[in-house]
Amino acid sequence: MLVSLLLNADEHAPRLTPDRRFRILSALSTEHLGNLFMQRRLLRAVSVGWLVLLSLVSLPYSTQAQTFYVATDGNDQTGDGSLANPWLSIGGALASLHDDNVDGATVLVRPGDYFGRQSLVGTFNSDVTVRSEVPYQARLRHSSQTVVAYANSRGASNITVEGFDIAHTAAGASPLVFHIDGAGGNQGIGQITVRNNVIHDSYNNDLLKINNGVTDIVVEGNMFYNQTGSDEHIDINSVEDVIVRDNVFFNDFAGSGRVNNNNTSGYIVIKDSNDDDDQFVGNDRVTVQRNVFLNWEGSTGGNFVLIGEDAKPYIEARNVMVENNLMLGNSSEVMRAAFGVKSGENVTFRNNTVVGDLPALAYAMRVNVENSAVTNDEINFYNNIWSDPTGTMGASFGGSNDFSDTPAGEVDQWQLENNQYFNGGAMIPSSASETINFTDDSRRIVGDPGLASQDSLVVPRWDPGDGEFADGSTTIREAFVNLVTSYGTPSSSSFGVDQAWAAQAPADDILGNLRDGTPDVGAFELIAAPATDLDGDGDIDGTDFLAIQRSDPTLIPQWQVNYGSAAVRGGNASSVPEPTSLWLCTGCLLIWVTTLRRG
Repeated sequence: MLVSLLLNADEHAPRLTPDRRFRILSALSTEHLGNLFMQRRLLRAVSVGWLVLLSLVSLPYSTQAQTFYVATDGNDQTGDGSLANPWLSIGGALASLHDDNVDGATVLVRPGDYFGRQSLVGTFNSDVTVRSEVPYQARLRHSSQTVVAYANSRGASNITVEGFDIAHTAAGASPLVFHIDGAGGNQGIGQITVRNNVIHDSYNNDLLKINNGVTDIVVEGNMFYNQTGSDEHIDINSVEDVIVRDNVFFNDFAGSGRVNNNNTSGYIVIKDSNDDDDQFVGNDRVTVQRNVFLNWEGSTGGNFVLIGEDAKPYIEARNVMVENNLMLGNSSEVMRAAFGVKSGENVTFRNNTVVGDLPALAYAMRVNVENSAVTNDEINFYNNIWSDPTGTMGASFGGSNDFSDTPAGEVDQWQLENNQYFNGGAMIPSSASETINFTDDSRRIVGDPGLASQDSLVVPRWDPGDGEFADGSTTIREAFVNLVTSYGTPSSSSFGVDQAWAAQAPADDILGNLRDGTPDVGAFELIAAPATDLDGDGDIDGTDFLAIQRSDPTLIPQWQVNYGSAAVRGGNASSVPEPTSLWLCTGCLLIWVTTLRRG
């Protein structure tokens, strides 16, 4: 009935008020909307005004009534969350929503500087999103923990924190910028998403610590830089079910007016520091996927990603997946190795791309133990690219090249299979004293992947004065995609194209695009033009939609997925619209088609 009303909009117009039509459109599922678009009658019947309205259906009527505000001139005691009478703090907003049983709301934090601790509180049945109204223009600052999720009477679950600039105020701060602490577990802390934030400049300890028995945390699409001391960008510590994806990690101390003391630790460390003080002994089910790591400025003992650190008499992490990451060796500072395992079980490192000079004590990996009570087990490396175009793979301090540091007896079961190796035309280093050598890879691929030089790389730190990142990007995602497409895209002549071990390849690549039936090694998948590029012009746009509508409407769902992408590679994720913009573009397209037909 709803579809009939919409398709015959003109004849039903007298009994469909604007509010009624908006509610009908908002109630339709994506499948129904797709069916509407596929029916040519809609093009004849719906007026231009209703097509514009249809393009905005991803902003549901009910959602508008569930938007609240925080502002620098707000008040947590007398505010009601309205634009005219906002709350003052994130904690105040969430507490009010929890107490009033409001689920699924959006809290918009207006631009400005917010000083003091911002607490994530409240247990919600459906996700409450706390978002900077203008990306990165709500600046959260404190001389101690700036954002926290701690045990409290309301709990803290089903909360998303999105779009903020988060940092310490200055030197002399107490530890940690962002802290999610499970208080030993079963304290109602979990199901928290940290998305699209610039988290930077800790002056004491980690940028983000997730620890003490917490579960179900997603860290996605953020930018991290400049921790302090022998600490990390992210410390994942005695937790379960954590996903870290689509982030950018680097250090740039000079850019913050700070001195680089070359003493910081890894960008991501997965460990267990507190024995059985919480509900877990060791971490379980941690995924690190589709991230970009670059510009090492830490100690010679650090890694981009490290599993285990504290020499405990137990395995510190099990069931860890590290896949589809791009690790750039653009810095002249020496690191231990791109990837390290000191206390891990069932750890897989697959379809990652490690590329650049990357001066290190070992180029690819260090797998060792620091407590004789444990032995690493089931450590696997599949479909990775290790490429040093300078021919100095693993060389540092004038020493010889070194592919891996893997002492005898410190790893039990392991696999090195179907990886690509390149050392600028020089020999890949190998040593009889190491447990793991590239020659152990029976399906090894030796050859140049054709990855671009990093000489012109610009570290994309956030510049609040200019309102953009140093590389000219305006969003973290744009900076991420620029790094991937500039430095992580192999040439079509790379020996690794179509040569991945399919059984061990993830379904997607670093940009989130689906891999084809013959996947590539490394993080990036080169894909031929999709079937939806009917006009063969190298992109998926409205012209292709018109051709598909006339020739094969069954391709419309695939066109929706590919819309706005560059066909030659199977999709540039930076240009694939979110659902709102996709329907807006589709609505505009239909308006254009209607105009053409009436003309």
